[in-house]
Amino acid sequence: MSQQRALIPAVPAAEPVLRPSLETLQPRLADGRTTSVYVAAFPLAGLQLSVRRLDEPATLVRWCRDAGVQHAIVGGFFVRPHNSPLGELRIDGLPIAHVPFTAPWDRVRASVHAGPAGVAIARRHELPAAPDGDLLQAGPLLVRDGASAITALDEEGFSAGADQFDSDISDGRHPRSALALTDTHLLAVTCDGRHESDAGLTLGELAAQLVALGARSGMNLDGGGSTALVCDGALVNRPREQHGVDLLDGRPISTALVLSYGA
Repeated sequence: MSQQRALIPAVPAAEPVLRPSLETLQPRLADGRTTSVYVAAFPLAGLQLSVRRLDEPATLVRWCRDAGVQHAIVGGFFVRPHNSPLGELRIDGLPIAHVPFTAPWDRVRASVHAGPAGVAIARRHELPAAPDGDLLQAGPLLVRDGASAITALDEEGFSAGADQFDSDISDGRHPRSALALTDTHLLAVTCDGRHESDAGLTLGELAAQLVALGARSGMNLDGGGSTALVCDGALVNRPREQHGVDLLDGRPISTALVLSYGA
């Protein structure tokens, strides 16, 4: 007499939760000083990058908490006193009100574009004139074709067009924010600075860090006291104003880059 066993339906394996890995580095710089560098590495497969224009100026971490956002990095520059975005801004293909960079630099300053074909980081004229998806312009370009793009030529006019900026964009070591692409990941990177134990980075040093991390392309975002990286809803870096004054949650900003994975 044969025995029959009840069949137990197989339980499907849970889908892996896609999320960034987070690493803190302490690179030793040429003069022996060190600084804290935070690297959030997001697998490109399934990644969604979106540009957000904040309705009201807010620190990145507080805005993330209010909006239910888990992962984000500060976006582009802004103009005081009204915190209007400085540099081109597009969301869902539509241009968003902003203060343009002065000509001819508006055509060349680096941008990140998230569209149907994925994420691209390049100088503005190398991207579609009226792209689908989201676009945020900041700069300068830090990495191109796997090598540092920072030279003495000032190709994006950050010294020549300094009337729109604070000097900490191009001069000296400061807290900084950057976005970069490797062959397999998008890197959201910040560094601390303005402290005896945190020297900060020059643009050239930041570019070198990105190259060492395997970046094929990369760009500078807003930095200084605006430097901010949020992972799992928490602020990762330590924002500081001039003279090393701690900013607790950071400085209110006007734009953010949100990183997420679809359901």
